[in-house]
Amino acid sequence: MELNLKKPICFFDLETTGVNISKDRIVEISILKIFPNGNKESKTWLVNPEMPIPPETTAVHGITNEKVANEPTFKQLASKISEMIKGCDLGGFNSNRFDIPLLAEELLRTGYDFDMKNTVAVDVQTIYHKMEKRTLSAAYKFYCDKNLEDAHSAEADTLATYEVLKAQLDKYSELENDIKYLAEFSSRKQFADFAGFIAFDENKKEIFTFGKHKGKLVEQVMEEEPGYFGWLQNADFPLYTKKVLTAVRLRKLNNRLKL
Repeated sequence: MELNLKKPICFFDLETTGVNISKDRIVEISILKIFPNGNKESKTWLVNPEMPIPPETTAVHGITNEKVANEPTFKQLASKISEMIKGCDLGGFNSNRFDIPLLAEELLRTGYDFDMKNTVAVDVQTIYHKMEKRTLSAAYKFYCDKNLEDAHSAEADTLATYEVLKAQLDKYSELENDIKYLAEFSSRKQFADFAGFIAFDENKKEIFTFGKHKGKLVEQVMEEEPGYFGWLQNADFPLYTKKVLTAVRLRKLNNRLKL
């Protein structure tokens, strides 16, 4: 079943130096852009992470320091990547918890804005786990009856993810062929940021999920303890989390000016 698209969607996969959203870097990125008319555009880049790739990570994806030594840095590729995903919904395998947050960090770090306000994200892994509970290689075999060659190659994983989602739509008649529906179905708890430090309460208000202010409204904490915002901005939190906090603070200030 082909996807019912109202705007383009970019399936993408990252290979990285590790799994720390704030500190690790991309070493390979592959993007498969699907247009509403069915046309496709695919790009894959090796990336110089400007930091050593740990041997245990190379053992997973096979990308060595030597292989990326002469490749462009993410900063050099950021404009192309940003332009390719601009105005698109996003899709991936475990992308809501890893690939999207890490890509957001890389783009924000290089000065490119990243905003999910008008974008939805379909996490094929979540759909799979809700339906079958296995891995990408098993999903590819289960849904597409194919063996996933070159697993942990960003390009192979990206194409497999796209094919698995189409096969899921064929297999499960209860799934709607609608990207917004699939994004909601594949989402977990509703967070305001990717890392899960700020969630939404039942009134869609931002609350902290950690520390001494866990469960409290972000706006309330900023009102009662202004210095906490400064501490958060200077602490080792993801850039996107800091962006969300800044947006809440600006919204509160704007609301005061309107009074």
